[in-house]
Amino acid sequence: MKVISYNLRKNRALSELDALTDDHGVDVLCLQEAEAVALPARLGHLSLVHATERNRLGLAMYVRDGRFHTRSAHTFQLKKSLHDRLLAPAHERLLGVRMHDSELQRDLVVASFHAAPLTALNSLRRHQIHAALAELRHLGPGLPALMVGDYNYPVFKGRLDTEMRDTGYELSLSDKRTYTRYKMFRGHFDFATSMGLDIDSVRTLDRGTSDHLPIMVTASMSEIPALQTAAA
Repeated sequence: MKVISYNLRKNRALSELDALTDDHGVDVLCLQEAEAVALPARLGHLSLVHATERNRLGLAMYVRDGRFHTRSAHTFQLKKSLHDRLLAPAHERLLGVRMHDSELQRDLVVASFHAAPLTALNSLRRHQIHAALAELRHLGPGLPALMVGDYNYPVFKGRLDTEMRDTGYELSLSDKRTYTRYKMFRGHFDFATSMGLDIDSVRTLDRGTSDHLPIMVTASMSEIPALQTAAA
């Protein structure tokens, strides 16, 4: 399964999505900073599952036709930063989709996530990450889960990695930096957390018009069976 995550920089990179999905044979496309009203219903072999509507910096997800059947899709509000309270750029910072993989005959949960901006503390972002993963566990109890997106977490990832492992999740960074716009904030901003999946690779793709570079996560189901694969 190939999952691409891309922060569109307030929708500026929208025109790149057709080529991005075609060139990489993507199965799931997770977007951040997307404008729902401007998103097409289809991108080649992908169909739009859900998108936030109240966000200035919205979330969206596309999935491959024929392979995935959506069981449920929900957006979630997370603890707000001061930036959110003053400027209201985002009401929901998590979009989770429970889907059935017809090739493997198993359910899983995939999510697009956008953490609070750099004006917030890492402690708030860790709170958001833990809260987001808790919401995904409710969405698909015991199911394999993959959350990709813009974590806005350029430094001190060691603590986050430890906390993820302590709660049973794996933190995966890409092979190259994903944000290079400002010298003091260069690094891995976009990455993945997962449970019940084998992460084969995480690649940083070529730069487009966004200030973030897209990442592509290649994942496969772990040999250990999921605890629950039936429909909700």
